[in-house]
Amino acid sequence: MSFPLIFERSRKGRRGLKLVKAVPKAEDLIPKEHLREVPPRLPEVDELTLVRHYTGLSRRQVGVDTTFYPLGSCTMKYNPKLHEETARLFADLHPYQDPGTAQGALRLMWELGEYLKALTGMDAITLEPAAGAHGELTGILIIRAYHEDRGEGRTRRVVLVPDSAHGSNPATASMAGYQVREVPSGPDGEVDLEALKRELGPHVAAIMLTNPNTLGLFERRILEISRLAKEAGVQLYYDGANLNAVMGWARPGDMGFDVVHLNLHKTFTVPHGGGGPGSGPVGVKAHLAPYLPVPLVARGEGGFYLDFGRPKSIGRVRSFHGNFLALVRAWAYIRTLGLPGLKKAAALAVLNARYLKELLKEKGYRVPYDGPTMHEFVAQPPQGFRALDLAKGLLELGFHPPTVYFPLIVKEALMVEPTETEAKETLEAFAEAMGELLQRPKEWLENAPYSTPVRRLDELRANKHPKLTYFDEG
Repeated sequence: MSFPLIFERSRKGRRGLKLVKAVPKAEDLIPKEHLREVPPRLPEVDELTLVRHYTGLSRRQVGVDTTFYPLGSCTMKYNPKLHEETARLFADLHPYQDPGTAQGALRLMWELGEYLKALTGMDAITLEPAAGAHGELTGILIIRAYHEDRGEGRTRRVVLVPDSAHGSNPATASMAGYQVREVPSGPDGEVDLEALKRELGPHVAAIMLTNPNTLGLFERRILEISRLAKEAGVQLYYDGANLNAVMGWARPGDMGFDVVHLNLHKTFTVPHGGGGPGSGPVGVKAHLAPYLPVPLVARGEGGFYLDFGRPKSIGRVRSFHGNFLALVRAWAYIRTLGLPGLKKAAALAVLNARYLKELLKEKGYRVPYDGPTMHEFVAQPPQGFRALDLAKGLLELGFHPPTVYFPLIVKEALMVEPTETEAKETLEAFAEAMGELLQRPKEWLENAPYSTPVRRLDELRANKHPKLTYFDEG
Protein backbone atom coordinates (compact mmCIF):
# COMPACT_ATOMS: atom_id res chain seq x y z
CA MET A 1 0.00 0.00 0.00
CA SER A 2 1.37 3.41 -0.95
CA PHE A 3 2.05 5.88 1.83
CA PRO A 4 1.32 9.54 0.91
CA LEU A 5 3.96 12.16 1.62
CA ILE A 6 3.10 14.90 4.09
CA PHE A 7 2.92 17.30 1.13
CA GLU A 8 0.29 15.09 -0.51
CA ARG A 9 -1.81 15.26 2.64
CA SER A 10 -1.64 19.05 2.59
CA ARG A 11 -4.82 21.09 2.10
CA LYS A 12 -4.68 24.83 1.74
CA GLY A 13 -5.75 26.68 4.87
CA ARG A 14 -5.54 23.77 7.31
CA ARG A 15 -3.65 24.37 10.54
CA GLY A 16 -2.51 22.30 13.49
CA LEU A 17 -1.67 25.26 15.71
CA LYS A 18 -2.44 28.92 16.16
CA LEU A 19 0.26 31.48 16.88
CA VAL A 20 -0.47 34.19 19.43
CA LYS A 21 -0.75 37.73 18.05
CA ALA A 22 2.37 38.80 19.97
CA VAL A 23 4.68 36.89 17.63
CA PRO A 24 6.93 39.49 15.89
CA LYS A 25 7.19 39.67 12.13
CA ALA A 26 10.21 38.12 10.46
CA GLU A 27 11.28 41.41 8.88
CA ASP A 28 11.57 42.89 12.37
CA LEU A 29 14.05 40.20 13.44
CA ILE A 30 16.02 39.24 10.32
CA PRO A 31 18.02 41.57 8.05
CA LYS A 32 16.34 42.14 4.70
CA GLU A 33 19.16 40.50 2.70
CA HIS A 34 18.56 37.20 4.56
CA LEU A 35 14.78 37.08 4.05
CA ARG A 36 13.20 34.77 1.51
CA GLU A 37 11.69 36.33 -1.56
CA VAL A 38 9.34 33.37 -1.96
CA PRO A 39 7.65 31.74 1.07
CA PRO A 40 8.79 28.16 1.82
CA ARG A 41 6.58 25.40 0.44
CA LEU A 42 5.37 23.91 3.71
CA PRO A 43 2.58 21.35 4.11
CA GLU A 44 -0.69 22.61 5.57
CA VAL A 45 -2.26 19.91 7.75
CA ASP A 46 -4.31 19.64 10.93
CA GLU A 47 -2.85 18.18 14.12
CA LEU A 48 -4.50 14.77 13.85
CA THR A 49 -3.28 14.27 10.28
CA LEU A 50 0.21 15.27 11.33
CA VAL A 51 0.29 12.86 14.28
CA ARG A 52 -1.09 9.98 12.24
CA HIS A 53 1.37 10.62 9.43
CA TYR A 54 4.50 10.45 11.57
CA THR A 55 3.17 7.63 13.75
CA GLY A 56 2.53 5.69 10.55
CA LEU A 57 6.04 6.39 9.33
CA SER A 58 7.50 5.15 12.62
CA ARG A 59 5.72 1.82 12.18
CA ARG A 60 7.36 1.35 8.80
CA GLN A 61 10.89 1.72 10.18
CA VAL A 62 13.27 -0.91 11.53
CA GLY A 63 15.16 -0.05 14.69
CA VAL A 64 16.63 -1.46 17.88
CA ASP A 65 13.30 -1.06 19.66
CA THR A 66 11.52 -3.26 17.12
CA THR A 67 13.89 -5.95 15.87
CA PHE A 68 17.30 -7.62 16.07
CA TYR A 69 19.82 -5.26 14.46
CA PRO A 70 23.14 -7.09 13.88
CA LEU A 71 25.00 -4.46 11.83
CA GLY A 72 28.70 -5.29 12.00
CA SER A 73 31.12 -2.58 13.18
CA CYS A 74 28.22 -0.34 14.16
CA THR A 75 27.58 -1.62 17.68
CA MET A 76 23.82 -1.14 17.74
CA LYS A 77 23.21 -1.07 21.49
CA TYR A 78 20.08 -1.06 23.58
CA ASN A 79 19.10 2.49 24.51
CA PRO A 80 17.90 2.45 28.14
CA LYS A 81 14.84 4.64 28.48
CA LEU A 82 16.16 5.84 31.84
CA HIS A 83 18.89 7.65 29.95
CA GLU A 84 16.31 9.48 27.86
CA GLU A 85 14.79 10.76 31.09
CA THR A 86 18.24 11.80 32.28
CA ALA A 87 18.88 13.74 29.08
CA ARG A 88 15.58 15.59 29.46
CA LEU A 89 16.81 17.06 32.74
CA PHE A 90 19.05 19.32 30.65
CA ALA A 91 16.45 20.26 28.04
CA ASP A 92 16.32 23.92 29.12
CA LEU A 93 20.08 24.42 29.03
CA HIS A 94 21.15 27.19 26.65
CA PRO A 95 24.63 27.23 25.04
CA TYR A 96 24.98 30.99 25.50
CA GLN A 97 24.23 31.11 29.21
CA ASP A 98 26.98 32.04 31.63
CA PRO A 99 29.12 29.01 32.67
CA GLY A 100 28.51 30.02 36.27
CA THR A 101 24.84 29.08 35.81
CA ALA A 102 25.65 25.73 34.12
CA GLN A 103 27.93 24.17 36.72
CA GLY A 104 26.00 20.89 36.72
CA ALA A 105 26.45 20.45 32.98
CA LEU A 106 30.13 21.37 33.13
CA ARG A 107 30.68 18.99 36.00
CA LEU A 108 29.01 16.19 34.04
CA MET A 109 31.29 16.84 31.06
CA TRP A 110 34.38 16.98 33.24
CA GLU A 111 33.46 13.73 35.02
CA LEU A 112 32.68 12.00 31.71
CA GLY A 113 36.07 13.07 30.40
CA GLU A 114 37.76 11.59 33.49
CA TYR A 115 35.88 8.30 33.05
CA LEU A 116 36.81 8.07 29.37
CA LYS A 117 40.45 8.86 30.10
CA ALA A 118 40.52 6.09 32.71
CA LEU A 119 38.91 3.59 30.31
CA THR A 120 41.25 4.40 27.43
CA GLY A 121 44.52 5.17 29.21
CA MET A 122 44.71 8.67 27.73
CA ASP A 123 45.99 11.81 29.50
CA ALA A 124 43.67 14.49 28.09
CA ILE A 125 40.40 14.54 26.18
CA THR A 126 38.00 16.71 24.20
CA LEU A 127 34.26 16.02 24.07
CA GLU A 128 33.64 18.42 21.19
CA PRO A 129 33.57 16.25 18.03
CA ALA A 130 30.08 15.43 16.82
CA ALA A 131 30.60 11.81 15.70
CA GLY A 132 33.19 9.12 15.01
CA ALA A 133 34.39 10.36 11.63
CA HIS A 134 34.49 13.90 13.01
CA GLY A 135 36.59 12.58 15.89
CA GLU A 136 38.89 10.89 13.37
CA LEU A 137 39.43 14.19 11.57
CA THR A 138 40.07 15.95 14.88
CA GLY A 139 42.65 13.33 15.87
CA ILE A 140 44.48 13.50 12.54
CA LEU A 141 44.52 17.31 12.67
CA ILE A 142 46.06 17.08 16.15
CA ILE A 143 48.73 14.75 14.79
CA ARG A 144 49.37 17.12 11.90
CA ALA A 145 49.72 20.08 14.27
CA TYR A 146 52.17 18.06 16.39
CA HIS A 147 54.41 17.22 13.44
CA GLU A 148 54.27 20.79 12.14
CA ASP A 149 55.22 22.13 15.56
CA ARG A 150 58.29 19.86 15.50
CA GLY A 151 59.28 21.03 12.02
CA GLU A 152 58.34 17.72 10.37
CA GLY A 153 55.07 18.79 8.77
CA ARG A 154 56.55 18.92 5.26
CA THR A 155 58.29 15.55 5.45
CA ARG A 156 55.71 13.37 7.21
CA ARG A 157 53.01 13.30 4.54
CA VAL A 158 51.85 9.64 4.63
CA VAL A 159 49.24 7.86 6.75
CA LEU A 160 49.23 4.05 6.82
CA VAL A 161 45.88 2.26 6.89
CA PRO A 162 45.18 -1.52 6.92
CA ASP A 163 43.26 -2.98 4.00
CA SER A 164 40.50 -4.07 6.41
CA ALA A 165 40.03 -0.58 7.88
CA HIS A 166 36.81 1.39 8.04
CA GLY A 167 36.37 3.47 4.92
CA SER A 168 36.35 6.65 6.96
CA ASN A 169 40.00 6.12 7.93
CA PRO A 170 41.56 6.71 4.49
CA ALA A 171 38.94 9.36 3.75
CA THR A 172 39.83 11.25 6.93
CA ALA A 173 43.57 11.12 6.25
CA SER A 174 43.01 12.32 2.70
CA MET A 175 40.81 15.21 3.88
CA ALA A 176 43.61 16.28 6.22
CA GLY A 177 45.98 16.50 3.25
CA TYR A 178 47.83 13.22 3.65
CA GLN A 179 48.74 10.54 1.16
CA VAL A 180 47.22 7.20 2.17
CA ARG A 181 49.06 3.92 1.79
CA GLU A 182 47.38 0.59 2.38
CA VAL A 183 48.98 -2.10 4.54
CA PRO A 184 47.79 -5.64 3.70
CA SER A 185 46.42 -8.14 6.16
CA GLY A 186 48.26 -11.39 6.71
CA PRO A 187 46.67 -14.83 6.31
CA ASP A 188 45.54 -14.65 9.94
CA GLY A 189 43.54 -11.48 9.30
CA GLU A 190 45.86 -9.25 11.34
CA VAL A 191 48.22 -6.55 10.05
CA ASP A 192 51.09 -8.02 8.02
CA LEU A 193 54.02 -6.99 10.21
CA GLU A 194 56.68 -7.35 7.50
CA ALA A 195 54.65 -5.23 5.08
CA LEU A 196 54.23 -2.59 7.77
CA LYS A 197 57.98 -2.50 8.41
CA ARG A 198 58.59 -1.85 4.71
CA GLU A 199 56.26 1.16 4.77
CA LEU A 200 57.55 2.83 7.93
CA GLY A 201 60.00 5.71 7.78
CA PRO A 202 60.51 9.45 8.32
CA HIS A 203 57.84 10.16 5.68
CA VAL A 204 55.03 8.58 7.75
CA ALA A 205 52.91 10.72 10.06
CA ALA A 206 50.53 8.14 11.54
CA ILE A 207 49.17 4.61 11.50
CA MET A 208 45.38 4.27 11.88
CA LEU A 209 44.26 1.01 13.48
CA THR A 210 41.11 -0.52 14.91
CA ASN A 211 41.62 -3.08 17.67
CA PRO A 212 39.86 -5.47 17.57
CA ASN A 213 40.01 -4.96 13.81
CA THR A 214 37.14 -4.99 11.37
CA LEU A 215 37.30 -8.77 11.03
CA GLY A 216 36.59 -8.96 14.75
CA LEU A 217 40.13 -10.10 15.55
CA PHE A 218 42.36 -8.68 18.26
CA GLU A 219 45.70 -7.51 16.86
CA ARG A 220 47.93 -9.74 18.96
CA ARG A 221 51.11 -8.02 17.73
CA ILE A 222 49.92 -4.56 18.74
CA LEU A 223 52.81 -3.98 21.17
CA GLU A 224 55.30 -4.76 18.41
CA ILE A 225 53.44 -2.41 16.04
CA SER A 226 53.54 0.28 18.72
CA ARG A 227 57.28 -0.22 19.26
CA LEU A 228 57.98 0.08 15.54
CA ALA A 229 55.86 3.22 15.29
CA LYS A 230 57.65 4.87 18.22
CA GLU A 231 61.07 4.08 16.78
CA ALA A 232 60.05 5.71 13.50
CA GLY A 233 58.54 8.80 15.17
CA VAL A 234 55.08 7.79 13.92
CA GLN A 235 51.90 8.51 15.87
CA LEU A 236 49.57 5.56 16.48
CA TYR A 237 45.87 6.34 16.03
CA TYR A 238 43.10 4.19 17.55
CA ASP A 239 39.74 4.00 15.80
CA GLY A 240 37.40 3.38 18.73
CA ALA A 241 34.57 1.78 16.73
CA ASN A 242 35.21 -1.61 18.32
CA LEU A 243 36.11 -0.56 21.85
CA ASN A 244 33.02 -2.29 23.25
CA ALA A 245 34.78 -5.64 22.79
CA VAL A 246 37.58 -4.78 25.23
CA MET A 247 35.95 -2.05 27.35
CA GLY A 248 37.27 -2.32 30.89
CA TRP A 249 39.58 -5.22 29.96
CA ALA A 250 42.24 -3.55 27.82
CA ARG A 251 43.13 0.11 27.20
CA PRO A 252 44.40 1.64 23.93
CA GLY A 253 46.84 3.77 25.93
CA ASP A 254 48.45 0.64 27.36
CA MET A 255 48.73 -0.80 23.84
CA GLY A 256 50.84 2.20 22.83
CA PHE A 257 48.27 4.36 21.04
CA ASP A 258 48.82 8.13 21.07
CA VAL A 259 45.32 9.19 19.97
CA VAL A 260 41.93 7.55 20.36
CA HIS A 261 38.51 8.54 19.19
CA LEU A 262 35.46 7.06 20.86
CA ASN A 263 31.97 6.56 19.51
CA LEU A 264 29.66 7.36 22.41
CA HIS A 265 26.80 6.55 20.04
CA LYS A 266 28.24 3.05 19.57
CA THR A 267 29.91 1.99 22.78
CA PHE A 268 28.15 3.98 25.48
CA THR A 269 24.41 3.44 25.03
CA VAL A 270 23.21 5.77 22.27
CA PRO A 271 22.23 3.60 19.27
CA HIS A 272 24.14 4.30 16.08
CA GLY A 273 22.66 3.96 12.62
CA GLY A 274 19.64 6.24 12.71
CA GLY A 275 21.40 9.31 11.41
CA GLY A 276 22.44 10.83 14.72
CA PRO A 277 23.07 12.51 16.92
CA GLY A 278 26.52 11.08 17.45
CA SER A 279 29.41 11.98 19.67
CA GLY A 280 33.11 11.31 19.03
CA PRO A 281 35.36 12.39 21.91
CA VAL A 282 39.10 12.31 21.25
CA GLY A 283 41.65 11.34 23.88
CA VAL A 284 45.39 11.94 23.54
CA LYS A 285 48.63 11.26 25.35
CA ALA A 286 50.29 14.17 27.16
CA HIS A 287 52.59 15.18 24.29
CA LEU A 288 49.53 15.87 22.09
CA ALA A 289 47.39 17.59 24.74
CA PRO A 290 48.44 21.16 23.78
CA TYR A 291 46.81 20.72 20.36
CA LEU A 292 43.33 19.67 21.53
CA PRO A 293 40.40 21.80 20.33
CA VAL A 294 39.19 24.71 22.44
CA PRO A 295 37.51 25.09 24.76
CA LEU A 296 38.26 22.29 27.21
CA VAL A 297 36.21 21.81 30.35
CA ALA A 298 38.47 22.52 33.33
CA ARG A 299 38.07 22.62 37.11
CA GLY A 300 39.40 25.49 39.17
CA GLU A 301 39.00 26.89 42.66
CA GLY A 302 35.83 28.72 41.66
CA GLY A 303 34.23 25.72 39.98
CA PHE A 304 34.15 24.43 36.43
CA TYR A 305 34.90 26.62 33.44
CA LEU A 306 35.66 26.55 29.70
CA ASP A 307 39.38 26.91 29.04
CA PHE A 308 40.16 28.90 25.88
CA GLY A 309 43.75 29.71 26.83
CA ARG A 310 45.50 27.11 24.69
CA PRO A 311 47.79 28.81 22.14
CA LYS A 312 48.73 25.60 20.24
CA SER A 313 45.14 24.38 19.91
CA ILE A 314 43.84 23.39 16.46
CA GLY A 315 40.84 25.61 17.30
CA ARG A 316 37.17 24.80 17.46
CA VAL A 317 35.91 21.78 15.54
CA ARG A 318 32.24 22.08 16.53
CA SER A 319 29.80 24.79 17.51
CA PHE A 320 29.36 25.10 21.28
CA HIS A 321 30.31 21.80 22.93
CA GLY A 322 29.26 19.01 20.61
CA ASN A 323 26.05 17.03 20.97
CA PHE A 324 25.66 17.56 24.68
CA LEU A 325 22.68 15.28 25.31
CA ALA A 326 24.66 12.34 23.89
CA LEU A 327 27.26 13.12 26.55
CA VAL A 328 24.56 12.99 29.23
CA ARG A 329 23.43 9.54 28.06
CA ALA A 330 27.01 8.21 28.05
CA TRP A 331 27.63 9.62 31.54
CA ALA A 332 24.46 7.93 32.80
CA TYR A 333 25.47 4.63 31.16
CA ILE A 334 28.88 4.60 32.82
CA ARG A 335 27.52 5.66 36.21
CA THR A 336 24.75 3.05 36.04
CA LEU A 337 27.01 0.10 35.18
CA GLY A 338 30.28 1.04 36.85
CA LEU A 339 33.49 -0.72 35.85
CA PRO A 340 32.17 -4.24 36.70
CA GLY A 341 29.10 -3.65 34.54
CA LEU A 342 31.12 -2.27 31.63
CA LYS A 343 33.42 -5.30 31.74
CA LYS A 344 30.41 -7.64 31.79
CA ALA A 345 28.88 -5.84 28.80
CA ALA A 346 32.11 -6.33 26.84
CA ALA A 347 32.33 -9.99 27.83
CA LEU A 348 28.71 -10.63 26.79
CA ALA A 349 29.30 -8.90 23.45
CA VAL A 350 32.15 -11.34 22.77
CA LEU A 351 30.20 -14.35 24.04
CA ASN A 352 27.15 -13.55 21.91
CA ALA A 353 29.26 -13.09 18.79
CA ARG A 354 31.17 -16.33 19.25
CA TYR A 355 27.96 -18.28 19.95
CA LEU A 356 26.25 -16.87 16.87
CA LYS A 357 29.33 -17.55 14.75
CA GLU A 358 29.22 -21.23 15.68
CA LEU A 359 25.48 -21.40 14.96
CA LEU A 360 25.97 -19.96 11.46
CA LYS A 361 28.83 -22.35 10.74
CA GLU A 362 26.47 -25.22 11.57
CA LYS A 363 23.99 -23.79 9.04
CA GLY A 364 26.57 -23.88 6.23
CA TYR A 365 28.20 -20.46 6.42
CA ARG A 366 31.98 -20.07 6.32
CA VAL A 367 34.14 -17.78 8.46
CA PRO A 368 37.33 -17.19 6.42
CA TYR A 369 39.29 -15.61 9.28
CA ASP A 370 38.10 -17.94 12.02
CA GLY A 371 40.44 -17.01 14.85
CA PRO A 372 39.38 -16.14 18.38
CA THR A 373 36.93 -13.50 17.20
CA MET A 374 35.74 -10.83 19.58
CA HIS A 375 32.48 -8.84 19.37
CA GLU A 376 31.86 -9.42 15.64
CA PHE A 377 32.80 -11.80 12.85
CA VAL A 378 32.73 -11.86 9.06
CA ALA A 379 30.99 -14.81 7.43
CA GLN A 380 30.54 -15.92 3.84
CA PRO A 381 27.54 -17.74 2.35
CA PRO A 382 28.05 -21.01 0.47
CA GLN A 383 29.15 -20.74 -3.14
CA GLY A 384 26.35 -19.60 -5.45
CA PHE A 385 24.67 -17.30 -2.92
CA ARG A 386 24.97 -13.50 -2.95
CA ALA A 387 25.24 -11.54 0.30
CA LEU A 388 22.82 -8.92 -1.05
CA ASP A 389 20.13 -11.51 -1.79
CA LEU A 390 20.46 -12.98 1.69
CA ALA A 391 20.20 -9.51 3.22
CA LYS A 392 16.98 -8.83 1.31
CA GLY A 393 15.64 -12.24 2.29
CA LEU A 394 16.27 -11.50 5.97
CA LEU A 395 14.05 -8.42 5.70
CA GLU A 396 11.25 -10.67 4.52
CA LEU A 397 11.80 -12.96 7.52
CA GLY A 398 11.61 -10.06 9.97
CA PHE A 399 15.28 -9.39 10.71
CA HIS A 400 17.45 -6.43 9.86
CA PRO A 401 20.41 -7.77 7.83
CA PRO A 402 24.02 -7.54 8.93
CA THR A 403 26.52 -5.33 7.14
CA VAL A 404 27.22 -6.72 3.65
CA TYR A 405 30.25 -6.49 1.34
CA PHE A 406 32.52 -5.14 4.07
CA PRO A 407 35.37 -5.42 4.74
CA LEU A 408 36.38 -5.55 1.08
CA ILE A 409 39.01 -8.24 1.62
CA VAL A 410 36.25 -10.85 2.15
CA LYS A 411 34.20 -11.80 -0.90
CA GLU A 412 30.41 -11.71 -0.33
CA ALA A 413 31.05 -10.59 3.24
CA LEU A 414 28.38 -10.78 5.93
CA MET A 415 29.63 -8.78 8.90
CA VAL A 416 27.66 -9.73 11.99
CA GLU A 417 27.64 -8.06 15.40
CA PRO A 418 24.92 -9.19 17.82
CA THR A 419 25.99 -6.88 20.73
CA GLU A 420 25.76 -7.68 24.42
CA THR A 421 22.06 -7.10 25.00
CA GLU A 422 20.50 -9.81 22.82
CA ALA A 423 19.01 -12.94 24.36
CA LYS A 424 20.18 -16.43 23.46
CA GLU A 425 16.78 -17.15 21.92
CA THR A 426 17.11 -14.16 19.58
CA LEU A 427 20.50 -15.32 18.35
CA GLU A 428 19.13 -18.82 17.73
CA ALA A 429 16.11 -17.47 15.85
CA PHE A 430 18.40 -15.35 13.65
CA ALA A 431 20.59 -18.37 12.90
CA GLU A 432 17.49 -20.40 11.98
CA ALA A 433 16.42 -17.65 9.58
CA MET A 434 19.88 -17.57 8.01
CA GLY A 435 19.73 -21.34 7.56
CA GLU A 436 16.22 -21.14 6.08
CA LEU A 437 17.42 -18.69 3.42
CA LEU A 438 19.88 -21.27 2.10
CA GLN A 439 16.90 -23.60 1.44
CA ARG A 440 14.91 -21.03 -0.50
CA PRO A 441 14.77 -21.11 -4.32
CA LYS A 442 17.24 -18.81 -6.06
CA GLU A 443 14.42 -16.91 -7.76
CA TRP A 444 12.76 -16.22 -4.39
CA LEU A 445 15.98 -14.77 -2.97
CA GLU A 446 16.66 -12.64 -6.05
CA ASN A 447 13.26 -10.94 -5.75
CA ALA A 448 12.99 -10.58 -1.95
CA PRO A 449 11.67 -8.80 0.04
CA TYR A 450 7.98 -9.09 -0.72
CA SER A 451 5.98 -7.70 2.22
CA THR A 452 8.09 -4.69 3.28
CA PRO A 453 6.70 -1.17 2.68
CA VAL A 454 9.22 -0.77 -0.16
CA ARG A 455 10.33 -3.66 -2.37
CA ARG A 456 13.90 -4.17 -3.62
CA LEU A 457 15.40 -0.90 -4.77
CA ASP A 458 17.76 -0.27 -7.65
CA GLU A 459 20.76 0.78 -5.54
CA LEU A 460 22.91 1.62 -8.57
CA ARG A 461 20.30 3.96 -10.02
CA ALA A 462 19.65 5.52 -6.62
CA ASN A 463 23.37 6.32 -6.25
CA LYS A 464 23.88 7.61 -9.79
CA HIS A 465 20.59 9.48 -10.21
CA PRO A 466 19.37 10.48 -6.74
CA LYS A 467 16.13 12.38 -6.44
CA LEU A 468 16.84 14.88 -3.71
CA THR A 469 13.58 16.81 -3.66
CA TYR A 470 9.92 15.96 -3.86
CA PHE A 471 9.07 19.07 -5.82
CA ASP A 472 9.62 19.17 -9.57
CA GLU A 473 12.19 21.64 -10.85
CA GLY A 474 10.68 25.08 -11.49
